Amino acid sequence: MKKYLVIFSVLFATTLFAQSPLKIGYVDSEVILTQFSEAIKAQGDLDALTNKWSAQLDSMTQAYQKAIQDYQKQAETMPNDKKLEAQQKIVKMEQEILEFRKQKFQQGTGEIYAKQEELFAPVKKKIYDAIQKVAKEEGMSFVFDKSGDILLLYADSAFDITFKVLDTLKRGS
Repeated sequence: MKKYLVIFSVLFATTLFAQSPLKIGYVDSEVILTQFSEAIKAQGDLDALTNKWSAQLDSMTQAYQKAIQDYQKQAETMPNDKKLEAQQKIVKMEQEILEFRKQKFQQGTGEIYAKQEELFAPVKKKIYDAIQKVAKEEGMSFVFDKSGDILLLYADSAFDITFKVLDTLKRGS
């Protein structure tokens, strides 16, 4: 809510003191990310890594489940020291699965988030640079992201610069 108040205040103040009319545009970053080749490649690389780690996790989980089944089948005939050894092995496998999941996929701190930032940082920079370039060419004071945190309840398509930004990105300038 505070964010909206700040935006409204900036827009209001700008229109009061501006010599020329206020020009506002918006982009749909989801459209850009699904059509910009570098973003598509970065997403593909991230998906491949996610699939690789998911497959490893699945393999670990299957081995864990098999160890549990084997233990359940043999537990009655096992000597106590072998039972304890098998139980410890199962507990260790479970801990390894939990640690792997935490290390790779934990929200915010997992390796997948660091890799996402690494892959998308140059893409984001190019997108932001293209947005700035188009905004300056169009004489816009503000550009909002239609798909972002800021809620855009209505937008006249005349102010949509999404495809101009995509053209700028594709031309590489």
